[in-house]
Amino acid sequence: MAARVLRVCGAASAGGLLQQAAPCSLLPGLRRLSSSSNRPREDSWLKSLFVRKVDPRTDAHSNLLAKKETSSLYKLQFHNVKPEYLDAYNKICQEVLPKIHENKQYPCTLVGTWNTWYGEQDQAVHLWRYEGGYPALTEVMNKLRENQEFLEFRKARSDMLLSRKNQLLLEFSFWNEPVPRSGPNIYELRSYQLRPGTMIEWGNYWARAIRFRQDNNEAVGGFFSQIGQLYMVHHLWAYKDLQTREDIRNAAWHKHGWEELVYYTVPLIQEMESRIMIPLKTSPLQ
Repeated sequence: MAARVLRVCGAASAGGLLQQAAPCSLLPGLRRLSSSSNRPREDSWLKSLFVRKVDPRTDAHSNLLAKKETSSLYKLQFHNVKPEYLDAYNKICQEVLPKIHENKQYPCTLVGTWNTWYGEQDQAVHLWRYEGGYPALTEVMNKLRENQEFLEFRKARSDMLLSRKNQLLLEFSFWNEPVPRSGPNIYELRSYQLRPGTMIEWGNYWARAIRFRQDNNEAVGGFFSQIGQLYMVHHLWAYKDLQTREDIRNAAWHKHGWEELVYYTVPLIQEMESRIMIPLKTSPLQ
């Protein structure tokens, strides 16, 4: 009878609930069983001793993670287009945006312009670089307000859009500089919403992780937000096609150290999204 009660009480203790009172003679055994249920917590505490810690900082993470040799600022635009206007939208963008890109009076360059293929549909994505940071951005905006062709472009564009949003970004110091490339390629924009306060830790891990993803020249650029939706990270990749993407990503798992870096960065993420994008004909990134 005592053995039966012990089995019942042990099962209840392991589940975290004691369903019935046990004889006093069984309490030491129950205490031993209860203490064993704390082992996962103890193991978790011990494991935390080996997790890489980030020292407290007295400086903004933008000063610690961004490239020091440049003062470039990036603007990432997301335009959700009315489905029936997508072709017309692409047409006017390909007519007007390259003129701004090529005009030396504007201290900015068009890094890339795409339509989302897989992900949010009927969406256009534009990435601009402003050489000189916020003053360059202000200068461009002031000049565009006096550019009659651009004003007409904005007016025509407004009738075609359902919604739009943008973010101002800085470039991670350890990522590639986005430079024009020939195609054809597809592009993947992987966007990560991080937990507040984890940007430095993310940077610590990805400064090592990026070396695992350079063999096939797929890394285009890595950015983190300054204005707009905060604690956002964007990684931009280029692939020949979807199968090549699959093969390259699978190959990373066979490299020693990659799985550890993924293990430690996943808990930093609140939400993530992947877009597969096709460049427009006038995009510097083809």
